[in-house]
Amino acid sequence: MSGNTFGTLFAVTNFGESHGPAIGCVIDGCPPGMELSEADIQPDLDRRRPGTSRHVTQRQEADRVEILSGVYEGRTTGTPICLLIRNTDQRSKDYSEIAQTFRPGHADYTYLQKYGLRDPRGGGRASARLTAPMVAAGAVAKKWLVRQYGTVFRGCMQQIGEIAIAFESWEHVPNNPFFAPIADVAHLESYMDSLRRAGDSCGARIRVTASQVPVGLGEPLFDKLDADIAYAMMGINAVKGVEIGAGFASVMQRGTTHGDSPTPRGFRTNNAGGVLGGISTGQDLEVSIAVKPTSSILSPRETIDLQGQATQVVTKGRHDPCVGIRAAPIAEAMLALVVMEHALRQRAQNADVQSPLAAIAGSFV
Repeated sequence: MSGNTFGTLFAVTNFGESHGPAIGCVIDGCPPGMELSEADIQPDLDRRRPGTSRHVTQRQEADRVEILSGVYEGRTTGTPICLLIRNTDQRSKDYSEIAQTFRPGHADYTYLQKYGLRDPRGGGRASARLTAPMVAAGAVAKKWLVRQYGTVFRGCMQQIGEIAIAFESWEHVPNNPFFAPIADVAHLESYMDSLRRAGDSCGARIRVTASQVPVGLGEPLFDKLDADIAYAMMGINAVKGVEIGAGFASVMQRGTTHGDSPTPRGFRTNNAGGVLGGISTGQDLEVSIAVKPTSSILSPRETIDLQGQATQVVTKGRHDPCVGIRAAPIAEAMLALVVMEHALRQRAQNADVQSPLAAIAGSFV
């Protein structure tokens, strides 16, 4: 195992580097017969791609996806699907000055220690650019899941830096560069402008949900649905925390309020985030992730060089002052990949199982 493949039945192998000729992935296990084209994948890549506003990196990448295999006459064949995204706007010279030092908070130090060498250009494999292939793979999973079950994935920003963002409506999310569920984002723009002028960065909190999730996904012990969700979210660059449902707020709740009571009309609450005992309840999956501040910033930072001598590092180039701004479609994709994996497991193992509650299962959502 080399840590570049996610999933087993729906396995996604990620390849490429930030400043290499291309990045991409190979999907092995996609069911055959599904209509699929680049047009099904491109919208999610467009939501994630850089250069879409002044508040994110100005690297201009079209992120145009190419399907190289696994599709014939517009339908998946059941064989590996190769998705390619060409890099077209690399500026590797921006990283020449940091090749001899380590950026605080970045993977420069650990990659060198592990492999004995590192690619300093844009962070190489440690770059958030490598989330693009996962978004592409997630789009394939989304299409199959919505066709099979009507499952829909949505993500939004809950907090940026010190600013908490109250939820108003999902309708606002596609209408601003922050994926914020609010109509007026002027205060967020001012905050980001001041942060960029200061040469600093900030973190973010992202919420991602899945609705119309089938009941019964997940395994009872080590492959719990929520455990795999946490594993997937922690695989996203810069994510340092994951909450399912009430998450850490559960600490302050009492047993009389935390448990989600079922009623003839459905569950009263969803503190469990749509998962009980590692198995989906049919309620919405509710996930929240914490994204750390961007490590590549213009402010001088203390560090060491390759000889272990004290020095300072300033990271030039084009970087997001908050990588969390573009994280919503990434989190959606990773959640979709987890649900896809477990949906295929459930279909393989329990396709013939008839639930004793089948007659009323529709109310428990």
